[in-house]
Amino acid sequence: MIDKTGTNWTIRGGWLKSVKQVPSPNQDERPSGEISLLVIHCISLPPGEFGGTYVDRLFTNRLDFNGHPYFAEIAGLKVSAHLLIDRRGHATQYVPFHRRAWHAGVSCFQGRECCNDFSIGIELEGVETSPYTDAQYATLGRVIHTLLETYPELSPNRIVGHSDIAPGRKIDPGPGFDWKRLSYLLRSRAERRCQES
Repeated sequence: MIDKTGTNWTIRGGWLKSVKQVPSPNQDERPSGEISLLVIHCISLPPGEFGGTYVDRLFTNRLDFNGHPYFAEIAGLKVSAHLLIDRRGHATQYVPFHRRAWHAGVSCFQGRECCNDFSIGIELEGVETSPYTDAQYATLGRVIHTLLETYPELSPNRIVGHSDIAPGRKIDPGPGFDWKRLSYLLRSRAERRCQES
């Protein structure tokens, strides 16, 4: 699943081809159809533990809230993201990009509230204070380039963390996320594609 060729994935009907799809019921229509913001999050269930199917189960309303003491704290929560990238760089898509996923909650970007209405949410498996993996950055770069090519209202300066749109309420993706590295990956891929054209 990690990009070794420099080519981007294809999006058809709002779904990334060649990635695992686990459709979530936690989605609805975007009010205007606009997609102009990308929000990066992090998640691990239980907190600090990686692997398993707990995130899939949370996003599809199948999580056993008695299965771990922490789960009682999120009982009844109905959330989703468009995409999850796990520690190995494998991507799972839950909501087609043209639909509204329930990832941002109470949020505001440049004076505009309800960021779910116009954003794509990408979850990285991780915790805010620990580094993300090389495989995650490689896949994230590939996904973002595909999204930028597909949705013209998106741009590199409209890629934010959850903490940027919900300050004081959220801290993800946190200090463990290397924004400079992401910028470098995006520049490198853009330069490589220019050379290939």
